[in-house]
Amino acid sequence: MKKAQSDTLGFNPQKDIVYNKLLPYADRLDDESNEILGKIKGNLARAVQLREIWPGVLFWTRKLSTYMRLYGRKFSKEDHVLFIKLLYELVTIPKLEISMMQGLARLLINLLKKRELLSREDLELSWRPLYELHDRILFSKTEHLGLNWFPKYASVLYCRQSATQEMLDEWRPLLCPFDVTMQRAISYFELFLPTTLPPELHHKGFKLWFDELISLWVSVQNLPSWEVHLVNLFARLSNDNIGYVDWDPYIPKIFTRILRSLNLPVGTSQMMVPRYITNAYDISHVVLWIVSEICDSKQAQAQLSGLFNSIASFFHPSNHGRWLMKLMKLLQRLPASVVRRLHRERYKKPTWLTPIPDSHKLTEEDITDFVESMMQPVLLAMFSKTGSLDAAQALQNLALMRPELVIPPVLEKTYPALETLTEPHQLTATLSCMIGVARSLVSGGQRFPEGPTHMLPLLMRALPGVDPNDFSKCMITFQFIATFVTLVPLVDCSSALHERTDLTEVEREMCSASAEFEDFVLQFMDRCFALIDSSTLEQTREETETEKMTHLESLVELGLSSTFSTILTQCSLDIFKVALEKVFNFATTNIFETRVSGRMVADMCRAASKCHPAESLKMFVPHCCNAINQIAVNEEVLNEEELDKELLWNLQLLSEVTRVDGDKILPYRSNLVQILQLTLRLKCKQGYTLACNLLHHILRSSALIYPTEYCSVPGGFHQPISDYLPIKDWGRPGDLWNLDIRWHVPSVEETSMAFYLLDLILQPELKRLQRFAQGEQEMSRDDVLQSLTIVQHCLLGAGGLMPPLKGEPIPELVRSMVNLDETLLYTGMQYDESRENYRDAICNVMRQLLHYILEHSEDDTKSLFSIIKIISDLLHFKGSHKHEFDSRWKSFNLVKKSMENRLHGRKQHIRALLIDRVMLQHELRKLTVEGCQYRSIHQELMRDLLRLSTSTYSQVRSRAQNVLFSALGTYNFCCRDLIPHVLEFLNPDNSSVTQQQFKGALYCLLGNHSGVCLANLHDWECIALTWPAVVRSGLSSAMSLEKPSIVRLFDDLADKIHRQYETIGIDFAIPADCCAVAKQLMITSSPTPEDPVPSEEELAEGLKRQEVKNAESVAKYKQLIGDLLDCINNRNMPWKYEHIAIGFLSLLLRDDHQLPPPAVTFFVKSLNHDSLYVRKVAISALAGIMKQIKRPHKKVTVSPSELCKHQNICLSGMVAGDRTDNKWLQYNSSSLPRTQQDWDGCVFVEKTHWGYYCWPRKLSIYAPLEEQPKQNLTRDEMTEREQIIFDHFSDPVFINQFIEFLSLEDRKGKDKFSPRRFCLFKGLFRNFSDAFLPLLKPHMERLVADSHESKQRCVAEIISGLIRGCKHWSYSKVDNLWEVLCPLLRTALSNITIETYADWGTCIATESRDPRKLHWLFEMLMESPVNGEGGSFVDACRLYVLQGGLAQQEWRVPELLHRLLQYLEPKLTQVYKNVRERIGSVLTYIFMIDVNLPYTQPTTSPRISDFTERILVQLKPLTEGDEEIQNHVIEENEVGEQDERTQAIKLLKTVLKWLIASAGRSFSTAVSEQLRLLPLLFKIAPVENDDSYDELKRDAKTCLSLMSQGLLYSEQIPMVLRVLQEIAGSSSWHARYTVLTYLQIMVFYNLFSFMSDQKAVNDVRALVIRLLEDEQLEVREMAATTLSGFLQCNFLSMDAPMQAHFEALCKTCLPKKRKRELGSTVDTIPSADLVRRHAGVLGLSACILSSPYDVPTWMPQLLMDLSAHLNDTQPIEMTVKKTLSNFRRTHHDNWQQHKQQFTDDQLLVLTDLLVSPCYYA
Repeated sequence: MKKAQSDTLGFNPQKDIVYNKLLPYADRLDDESNEILGKIKGNLARAVQLREIWPGVLFWTRKLSTYMRLYGRKFSKEDHVLFIKLLYELVTIPKLEISMMQGLARLLINLLKKRELLSREDLELSWRPLYELHDRILFSKTEHLGLNWFPKYASVLYCRQSATQEMLDEWRPLLCPFDVTMQRAISYFELFLPTTLPPELHHKGFKLWFDELISLWVSVQNLPSWEVHLVNLFARLSNDNIGYVDWDPYIPKIFTRILRSLNLPVGTSQMMVPRYITNAYDISHVVLWIVSEICDSKQAQAQLSGLFNSIASFFHPSNHGRWLMKLMKLLQRLPASVVRRLHRERYKKPTWLTPIPDSHKLTEEDITDFVESMMQPVLLAMFSKTGSLDAAQALQNLALMRPELVIPPVLEKTYPALETLTEPHQLTATLSCMIGVARSLVSGGQRFPEGPTHMLPLLMRALPGVDPNDFSKCMITFQFIATFVTLVPLVDCSSALHERTDLTEVEREMCSASAEFEDFVLQFMDRCFALIDSSTLEQTREETETEKMTHLESLVELGLSSTFSTILTQCSLDIFKVALEKVFNFATTNIFETRVSGRMVADMCRAASKCHPAESLKMFVPHCCNAINQIAVNEEVLNEEELDKELLWNLQLLSEVTRVDGDKILPYRSNLVQILQLTLRLKCKQGYTLACNLLHHILRSSALIYPTEYCSVPGGFHQPISDYLPIKDWGRPGDLWNLDIRWHVPSVEETSMAFYLLDLILQPELKRLQRFAQGEQEMSRDDVLQSLTIVQHCLLGAGGLMPPLKGEPIPELVRSMVNLDETLLYTGMQYDESRENYRDAICNVMRQLLHYILEHSEDDTKSLFSIIKIISDLLHFKGSHKHEFDSRWKSFNLVKKSMENRLHGRKQHIRALLIDRVMLQHELRKLTVEGCQYRSIHQELMRDLLRLSTSTYSQVRSRAQNVLFSALGTYNFCCRDLIPHVLEFLNPDNSSVTQQQFKGALYCLLGNHSGVCLANLHDWECIALTWPAVVRSGLSSAMSLEKPSIVRLFDDLADKIHRQYETIGIDFAIPADCCAVAKQLMITSSPTPEDPVPSEEELAEGLKRQEVKNAESVAKYKQLIGDLLDCINNRNMPWKYEHIAIGFLSLLLRDDHQLPPPAVTFFVKSLNHDSLYVRKVAISALAGIMKQIKRPHKKVTVSPSELCKHQNICLSGMVAGDRTDNKWLQYNSSSLPRTQQDWDGCVFVEKTHWGYYCWPRKLSIYAPLEEQPKQNLTRDEMTEREQIIFDHFSDPVFINQFIEFLSLEDRKGKDKFSPRRFCLFKGLFRNFSDAFLPLLKPHMERLVADSHESKQRCVAEIISGLIRGCKHWSYSKVDNLWEVLCPLLRTALSNITIETYADWGTCIATESRDPRKLHWLFEMLMESPVNGEGGSFVDACRLYVLQGGLAQQEWRVPELLHRLLQYLEPKLTQVYKNVRERIGSVLTYIFMIDVNLPYTQPTTSPRISDFTERILVQLKPLTEGDEEIQNHVIEENEVGEQDERTQAIKLLKTVLKWLIASAGRSFSTAVSEQLRLLPLLFKIAPVENDDSYDELKRDAKTCLSLMSQGLLYSEQIPMVLRVLQEIAGSSSWHARYTVLTYLQIMVFYNLFSFMSDQKAVNDVRALVIRLLEDEQLEVREMAATTLSGFLQCNFLSMDAPMQAHFEALCKTCLPKKRKRELGSTVDTIPSADLVRRHAGVLGLSACILSSPYDVPTWMPQLLMDLSAHLNDTQPIEMTVKKTLSNFRRTHHDNWQQHKQQFTDDQLLVLTDLLVSPCYYA
């Protein structure tokens, strides 16, 4: 077949769509596709060479993507490569308009999708252009200033071998973990690093970076946001290189982190670190990673089982929380991923991608282990609250691999669920899971041969689910039955038992069972009849309600009809005849109402007649015709308003059963025509509508192409049993190459019958309507509507036979040098030219009628609705509707998903599905209409639609607008033709416009959510027309601002333009590289383009046109701005429109073209406008204008080695952190640039990340001052735009007013520091240096002294702009500036208030600068941050501001950090709470730089370890004493020294604040240092959950909770355990109790790291068992809870020695109770024996409670052991009772299954224990 095709095509297609070959006209498609492809290649290449991006390139790339939708990748390999290269060049054109780039990028991604088609040898793309594009878009410097607007996307790469090294060189210098660039670098690594290199090149690929990045990942503890990108990169790497990466050493770490990332709740009270929730891993990548490791290491599968064991109980339906979605996703994705991997290893054709080595392929044993580890959670998740869909998909994939392990447990749950009546959810859940495994069950196979025998019992038991009272049960039952029946031929094979001897046991069983099929079908029908009887209109509605079907009823109708038709399709002829007889009797002996039950019965009859038309029509047609004729004999019937029920019912039945093969209707032609003539003219609307349906269905079935049968085996089941045994075909997939579809292709007789009907019925109707429209004949409205209905149904039925509308193409809409023709697709229809073209005829009459109605009776809305519908069909309808196609496509995909076999792949779907897909392909070809030529007839119809869209009645308008919008998207460039007509209604000079027309026109501009928006086409010509028109419409007489609907419309319109507007290009150049690729495309053969290669003249003309176009664009841009300014300057313009216009203006700022001076003047003036909105827009705009007119500063590149004074420089990047070669960057107060000379000699590096990780090859820094643009220009040296700004800002009056406005408050309490205003000031000071400082200085001094919130904020914004804007000032200016600023800042900091401290923090902390440039600022801030002047609050605020300044400097100011720490240490005992919190936060930043990352030098900044040493000394008084540590409450300012102990308590409170603050912020946790503080915390932390405790205790508790969640390195585990063991021996029982809660959380959050260390497990176990025997009751009980938790998450296991240990403890004898004298005190301390005995009982109870949802084998015996202690002394008795009641509570739901684990005697004892004793015994 392949050979033959390459002959007809002339090339080997890459990968075409196979379904095209099964269409009835498949032989014509090769020629057609070649012709289209040739056109695309020729015209696309010509367009690029002629430099015509729009419309040429865009038009033809759109055609290319349509071509791919229709034919797949049906082009040769060389064409494929050239298309990709050409698009790659186009996408990366630097100045390309964004919306164009997005469209091209989508196509490029589509071309690259199937990566197996092109290997690395075929294609090489360079990565840098794409990176530059990405960088330009994602990290755009100008977007936030509104200079351009960008969307986002990403792509895949074929890059050369050396690419990896190049990328590392490019992005390694950005790796500074304290900086935002870290996120950027890691996300680039994730996007770009190649992972598909072949094994021999691995040393040039991932081996270059793997160790470095994985060790970084392993050492980061607090989940920063970039860690997620790292995980995604590792997942991609491991999936692409299975077997080549050794993950073994990392497996426990990987699984621990995955478990942590699920954010499961553990332990009692929990404080989550918020960062863990926002930065959690992406489940789909985690799954990829796990699956590609499974076989690489045996350990991975063990850990996976461990993971599921530890979280299994979270899947139980009684647990619910925000983590559930993640767990379900994990469950659903894992099996799918394993199946995908198995398919890749065993069934997929090998491609150029690295194959998996045999040693690492999954073995049978691996698969079994995997399936077993998944089963428990999946079975629990079946009944989860989020629905059973995820579980069903997981089961479907698991059953593909191991049906024998998966299906039996599901069946065990399903059978009881089918019996139960009380738990409907259980039934829906199990049935949806059964649907998932249906295929594996029915096909049996070697692994699960007894599968098929379950099929009939399941079907029979599912029947009661067809229940009129429970809708969801009914639907799932229909789905269940339909799924199973599709897979199995319903043929009675029981006779084969006598005839055939070669059957296996299972086959014999299947044969004898198949005798019940007939029973099943009949019982199913009875159920359906009962369902129908209970849903008649009389039963379900009151008299007054609607008569339409409700949504639920229509769903049931759909389910019923599709299930019934599936059953009949799969029946043998004998069963079918019985069923037909039954349905016929039911339909003809009753009379149904036609709305609800009637539709259901008619659907069942239609299903029957579709399956075997000849037999069915023989029964139905004569019966219905007779019944109708008998009633309609009386003349008066025809004129009745309410028709006889029987007549209606028979008509409905007839209209449905005729939806069959056209050629089967031919014999009944005369009867049907006679009925139509009789009933189409009925007076009753319901009657004639049914008759129209009959007409529609007869026409449709004889005019369209469609398959006539969907049976699961080609040819049906009608052979005798002796030759063909149907049970062999159970669950058999369709064979794509022998589908043998039976097509219905209209024959000559059928078309002539259709035209006979049209001549007979349509012709007279059109004549009547035409006479009426010309005023020659009167018709009532009802008559007009009736005629229109008939016309509409004729069009719907025979639309496929009518050729499309003809007309002259409209010339000169756009100028283009490429041809823009439409492509016509052949869809199996040969139009008969000799017959009358009814589409044209209908079109003419409809237009006349429309104009007549609009003039004479515009209120006849029903007719207008009908006309609108007809126009829509005239334009687009060729036999199927888009929305029907979409919903069919959707349902096809759903069914395909629920029944596909992903393991074997190769399209092994069921035959019915494959046929459906071919049919969808045919429909797709019919519906592909993009890029139709716009002809005169379309123009006329669209003008009519526009007239309707602006007519009087709102419903008519909205329907017409919808049709108009879909038409606008269909015809090329028609919008340009229509816009002037729409704008005519908005023209203020046009006085005849009504309000309705005005509103209609606005709606036309607005468009609907999916279609075109006329007001915002991406084209200068259109925008230059529409935007000013929208604004000017404010002057129109029809406009009234009182009408809320109109005001809302304008708001929506402005809002939509603001949302959708993307900067329109001005420069449309195409670089020469593109043209070179295009040239190659023109000369490749197969198919060779027919269009000529452009000549020299044409090329020159193209270049010229492109230049003209660029010039025109700029002119249009300026004209648009001019028009908008004219509108704004119009005195009469209402304020609303002024605002809209200003909004439009602000969209027109661009970064490649400066704003015209008049607009600059306008915006500067608007800074002092009365309206707040206008001022805000002006501030943003001006910040953008400043950026536009900024003079570029020259940069020079230097190599870092010259800067580093000949230190040996480190480029390799293997040592990060503080080194000798980056020391010169750090702040050093002894060598600050304090003079002009030092300043000039100092090399400033502004960005903080340079030099931390490694140096870039080339570093760019600013050139010296003399080479930079001149500062302090005189007015004459300025450009026009600069002069405008300069003049206004030098005017004191203007400045006064401006500052006045800025210092007003906007929304009380909501205002924040505004970055826009900051940008404005920064721009002013950067562009004009210190020209405006003298004017602003007095204002600043005034504002600083005023403590009002808005005044302070205003001055903070100005100062912030000053500090950043003086970047390039000369030394003298900067020095003067700081002389002004320092006093100001001092004043500000002493006036700081609760509302403004955040603003000052922001003011000091924006943007990174070289710290040596800002040394004045730092020295001032460091003066004395905490001096007690102005009270504690001011101190706290100063610290906040200082922290903001230092945090920005990261690792470059170690000296300042040391000074600060030195200063703060004595102050750590500060009393005030707010200062303590602030100091804690500052400490976090001081120690932030002390990280524990790989390849990093120890930092020169302060270190945590030294600090901890010093603190511990001061805390000595607390650690040594044993008494309870109470919080002191002393007068805040008491005199005299306090004792050491009080000092220590104060210190501790501050230290706690620091520990809490650093938990979420730093990268690595200083575990060893924190451990030394642990004993102290355990001592303080309270046991109960009570918020009334004082601050100290609450903080200690929070601190412990956060520390226990921390991630531990494996070498830290023994250290922690040592400390815990030590504390467990403490004398305070609070501490011992808290050890247990700490242990629970810590072990769970580091589960796999613990489990991989056997000694640690033993230590934990010993610790818990030791605490079980604690003398304090609460500690013992907590130990039991902890033990049961560890058992439940499989951290410890219940083994024989442990059980023996507990049983021995239980047998401890208690001493006899001595006879006590009355009144003597009871001995309070329990004897040691009682404690031991209680410990034993608690141990047993922990084991029992550790499995709440099942009964393991050891449990019955333990329960018996426990029951012996029911009458011991307290507290033992209490424990036993609690345990038993808990056991009863958790096992009650499934007690029936759990009972089976116990012997009868044990059950007796249990029943005694669990049932409370009777009071009356």
